[in-house]
Amino acid sequence: MKNIKLNKLALDIVYALTLGITAFLAVKLFTQAVNDDGDKAYQSEMKQNYNNYNPILPEKLDFCGERVPLEYFDVREAMEKELLKTMYWHSETFLYLKRMNRYFPRMRQILKQNGVPEDFLYLCVAESGMDHVVSYAKAVGFWQILETTGKENGLEINDEVDERYNIEKATQAACRYFKQAYEKYGSWTLTAASYNAGQGAVSRFIRQQEVSDYYDMHMAKETMRYVYRILAYKLLLTCPEDYGFCFREKDLYPIIKTDTLIVDTAITDLRAFAREYSQNYKLFKMFNPWLRDSKLTNKNGKEYKIVVPAKNSRKIKEK
Repeated sequence: MKNIKLNKLALDIVYALTLGITAFLAVKLFTQAVNDDGDKAYQSEMKQNYNNYNPILPEKLDFCGERVPLEYFDVREAMEKELLKTMYWHSETFLYLKRMNRYFPRMRQILKQNGVPEDFLYLCVAESGMDHVVSYAKAVGFWQILETTGKENGLEINDEVDERYNIEKATQAACRYFKQAYEKYGSWTLTAASYNAGQGAVSRFIRQQEVSDYYDMHMAKETMRYVYRILAYKLLLTCPEDYGFCFREKDLYPIIKTDTLIVDTAITDLRAFAREYSQNYKLFKMFNPWLRDSKLTNKNGKEYKIVVPAKNSRKIKEK
């Protein structure tokens, strides 16, 4: 009798295990099927919404009215390379779209006043991304101006003041360079190339290679890419929707209203000066990055324009 009970218990255990394994396999297969369907649905959605596209170049392209010969395979491939590199660097391109809404209007006005084509705005983007960066060669500000070049073009640069950080004055200085280079080369494209390589280098390329067209020249790698990169930003920032960039007007950085203070005396403590005008020092420096020290000696009684945010301009207004 005892053996019969043991045998029955053994059969019950085997049956339970078999049923458990069967149930486990059934659940696993069902879950796998659900996961497979979910993955397929997700993959389908991803393919629909996250495709990577090869950018389509326009039939015609120019820099400052000077034609880009896209019918040449080398020119077309170089243009596609820079457009692809900039188009798929989404975070930076979005920042440029935001910043240009704030900075381009005044810069565009200065270029126009100086007779410099608007396309040079995109040179500024290629140089700095509209940020006060400093290069390894110690070029500074939106226009990445070297100290010697800045001084040659009328900028004050010393331990207390560096007008390369003053957007308006630096834009004026850049315009002076562009006009002088254009007078020399008779080409805005070569003018742009010389801003990267230097006029001495561009003149040497022209003389040694006996060509006068940027698109025919063999130059340093960075300079050979330079104009194409400017053109890539021109395409992306003038027609962003054509390259998949979607945003609302309220996503762009607004122009901040400011007040201008005329100063022709020394300021012993800029922090106290900022407080006097109900400004915190952080915002004061943000709007006056050209003031490089915490004081302004101003021994010669020079007249400076100091910009501060207007009252209540800091708070974001809902659109």
